[in-house]
Amino acid sequence: MPGVTDRVVIVTGAGGGLGREYARLLAREGALVVVNDLGAARDGTGFGKAMADTVVDEIRAEGGTAVANYDSVASEEGAHALVDTAVNEFGAIHGIVNNAGILRDASFAKMDGAHWESVLRVHLFGAYHVTSAAWPHFREQGFGRVVMATSTSGLFGNFGQANYGAAKLGLVGLMNTLAIEGRKYDITVNAVAPMAATRMTADIAPADLLQKLPPAHVAPVIGHLLSAECDDTGLVLIVGGGSVQRVQLFANKPVLFPEVPTVEQVRDNWNRITDMSDAQPGVNPAG
Repeated sequence: MPGVTDRVVIVTGAGGGLGREYARLLAREGALVVVNDLGAARDGTGFGKAMADTVVDEIRAEGGTAVANYDSVASEEGAHALVDTAVNEFGAIHGIVNNAGILRDASFAKMDGAHWESVLRVHLFGAYHVTSAAWPHFREQGFGRVVMATSTSGLFGNFGQANYGAAKLGLVGLMNTLAIEGRKYDITVNAVAPMAATRMTADIAPADLLQKLPPAHVAPVIGHLLSAECDDTGLVLIVGGGSVQRVQLFANKPVLFPEVPTVEQVRDNWNRITDMSDAQPGVNPAG
């Protein structure tokens, strides 16, 4: 079966921006798409059906197949209802794009628990809940494709986004383990850090930069990662503005101490410990 033709794919947060581009491209490529969006504002407040319904209408107008879903991925119940929508409407679930997200930016000194928890619940908990609900289906059928929406804010940091960055890098950690556990079932799990002009980035990046970053540039990479032909797993990709690049952890050669070192010995070897000139792609030393 080529590409994503006749594959059932959930795209969370698909009512606008990047999610909308993903959903529309996947439908054009022949996927049966569940357009999930609860119609909230950028900070996660509010509810409405119009955003998801509009994207479904757009897909159908182009001859594609889609159905709307309005459940919140931040809860286990909402995620299971979302996966049930895919199975009940189309008879299966083959792929997920964990794209849903909110922003509640604040410097760390001004960030409170509500800022922190609400962002992690949508981004990190949401991806966990939806993937967990679909995982038994993937294992049983011996096929699944998952894409996590990470961010350069998680990979490299960004002022005022401690909550967002923690959630986004948490998705990479989740991906790393799921890529290992899913391999023997032909379940791949990858992460994409998109650079695109959306309502999420409207006041974060300069306007002249955003003009060079239409969301459409990111969608084809998502389409490939969800395809049967792509069996790569555990990748982190930065995609935007016509650029696609891979990010990978590297590690240098270890500095070995035959006995428990003193603080002074650690200090005296600090330049060797932190020198990355001989770094190679990192592997888990625990196996």
